[in-house]
Amino acid sequence: MNSQRPRIFYGWWIVAIAALGLFFGDASITVFSFGVFLKPLSAAFHSGRASISLAFTVKQLTAAGSVLFAGVLVQRYGSRKIILRYTTVFAAILLCNWVFSKELWQLYVFFLAVVFFAVGAGPMPYTNVVSRWFDRRRGLALGLMMFGVGSGAIVVPPAAQYVITKFGWRVAYASFGGAILLVCVPIIVAFLKDTPEEMGLLRDGVGHAATALRNAASNPGLSWREAWHSRAFWLMLCAFSFVGASTNGCVIHMAPMLADRGGSAQIAALASSFAGGALLIGRVGSGYLLDRFFGPYIAVLFFGGAALGMGLLWATGATEIAFLGAFLIGLGLGAEVDLIAYLVSRYFGLRSFGEIYAFFWAAFALSAGLGVYAMGAGFDKTGSYTVPLTGFFFAVLVAIILMLRLGPYRYAPPVSVAAEVQPEVAG
Repeated sequence: MNSQRPRIFYGWWIVAIAALGLFFGDASITVFSFGVFLKPLSAAFHSGRASISLAFTVKQLTAAGSVLFAGVLVQRYGSRKIILRYTTVFAAILLCNWVFSKELWQLYVFFLAVVFFAVGAGPMPYTNVVSRWFDRRRGLALGLMMFGVGSGAIVVPPAAQYVITKFGWRVAYASFGGAILLVCVPIIVAFLKDTPEEMGLLRDGVGHAATALRNAASNPGLSWREAWHSRAFWLMLCAFSFVGASTNGCVIHMAPMLADRGGSAQIAALASSFAGGALLIGRVGSGYLLDRFFGPYIAVLFFGGAALGMGLLWATGATEIAFLGAFLIGLGLGAEVDLIAYLVSRYFGLRSFGEIYAFFWAAFALSAGLGVYAMGAGFDKTGSYTVPLTGFFFAVLVAIILMLRLGPYRYAPPVSVAAEVQPEVAG
């Protein structure tokens, strides 16, 4: 083992690679940009918003199943191999989107194919890698990793809008596929490593004997069976599902929501980017706070802000207030993804992290898809987004109550303010 601390711990380069991969990932290209594709797809396939939103829901339903399969593969073969293979196929499908562009059912098949491989190039495997490189600074590392998704949510929607306006939605998807093959795949091949031990390093870049012994030992944690029989598992699952449905439903429909209020297509796309900017702040900010304070308290802070944002969208039609609401909801969505990864590692450990986190990610994807469809169906049924916004507001309040009922960490960080503000660590 290398006992000397490198000038720059290689784990931070792993974080940067993960952020780059997530910038060009499914979340940026087909989730946060879905709002700017919604109207062009509706026109191209001569369908209402509910039908196009159903394509997104079908995609998320597929993600819920395929991420579980990818989680098993990650647990067995390691993240690097799965990320590389899935990323390559994901990009190829985007490049070949013309094959799926004639009938509505083909659009559904396109999203099915995209998401099946996108989950193996998304947060689940990258989170597995970063969690194994960091312990004491895991929250910050995960937050910086998710910087890629947040920056992608800022940059990709207006970029997609520009390409759609100039060349059409098919070229927009193909352009992203080409960028992935030219930029992401070579970097993954050259630099991504599964664990610090592969490079003779220690977790967190700390080089004392106690850390060496800890890293040499098998990763502690619960088995999959032990985890899903625990009370914390179901409290977290329900809370994250409620918030996932609510925040994704609002963010994905943010562009058409503002366009319906009289905003231009550019203003509507800017609202999606505004939510994306908040998402970036939420992810990095929550990661920083998670290393210092008890996680469920951070969840209450960000989820409460998201509920307030939904209330603002429901209460007023003013564009300025809507932008504030979008910002608060984006903060909540950004923090949620960090919270899922961090709390899974703290309550269930790293022993079966890939499988357990994959299950939570599947629930998140499923709830997100249902939330997006509920927004579209609610609009088609009532002519406005008021009813689904109201339901989402109360769902987030329930999630806050559930998070407050979580007990102490089972696998607390070695040095953290979180350990000081929570009760004694559970046995």
